[in-house]
Amino acid sequence: MDLLVTGGCGYIGSALVPLLRDDDRVGRVVVLDDLSTGSPRTLMGSLDGVEFREGDVREYGAVESAVRDVDGVVHLAAITGADSTHDRREETYATNLDGTENVLTAARKVGVERVVVASSCNVYGRATSTDIDETTSPDPINPYAETKAAAEELLAEVTAGSSTTGTALRLSTVYGDAPGIRFNLVVNTFVFRALTGRPLTVYGDGSNWRPFIHVADAARAYRDAVLRPEDWSEPVYNVGTNAGNYRVREIAEVVSEEVGTTDVTYLEDEHPGPSYHVNFDRVAETGYEPEYALREGVRELARRFAA
Repeated sequence: MDLLVTGGCGYIGSALVPLLRDDDRVGRVVVLDDLSTGSPRTLMGSLDGVEFREGDVREYGAVESAVRDVDGVVHLAAITGADSTHDRREETYATNLDGTENVLTAARKVGVERVVVASSCNVYGRATSTDIDETTSPDPINPYAETKAAAEELLAEVTAGSSTTGTALRLSTVYGDAPGIRFNLVVNTFVFRALTGRPLTVYGDGSNWRPFIHVADAARAYRDAVLRPEDWSEPVYNVGTNAGNYRVREIAEVVSEEVGTTDVTYLEDEHPGPSYHVNFDRVAETGYEPEYALREGVRELARRFAA
């Protein structure tokens, strides 16, 4: 298959593009990125067999041009950093929702076979259940999650009655080493702070639940979902492992133990953010299984920083 990856210079894209390039099932890989947050640096060593296009998913013409002559699309391009989107509502909706509509419209128009859309477990908001599965209704509490939930609905609408098939991946919180690593994610920033002798800051009492997934495992999930559509036939999947659910204070403890003793500071916060403990039985039925455990990923990240 010839594949398009939007946002291919971002965090997950920087792990996914070389994975696709080296896969015998993949012919050409096209990357569409406006470089507003990603950098060409993330593609260093991965350009052989990769076609780069600078463009914005908010511009339909750029999207349709990139979609032509590909068989599948992995749509990663988005404004991320859920908390920050409260102050960027209009921009978040334009990129994450209108941009997704452009990708889906173009894909259906030119007859793309498969579209995989990036969603997030953040759509569950502050859920009281400790066994949230894909049948649980989303309850987003920030613009990022709102646009991800709406994008899932768009995907279902556009692919209904179409030859284009699609699925949305509700990803766990990502961590781990990759060329496009982000530092507004809890594990990554905790490891960096621990290595540089600073306290780990936890907002609230740290009781919030989050599932976590290594960036390499996230990339493998997108690869499998776009290349094995018959196995990933459901409209949406939570992506992670049941053992990968942690309270935020437990993440601080793991980092302290693996990287070295460090202080943990708890700050009062009336709104400490989303909390969701997620069930991943559905994704296990596809045959997909993440390879990294949290402690292993933390140790690897620490080694990479130290080197």
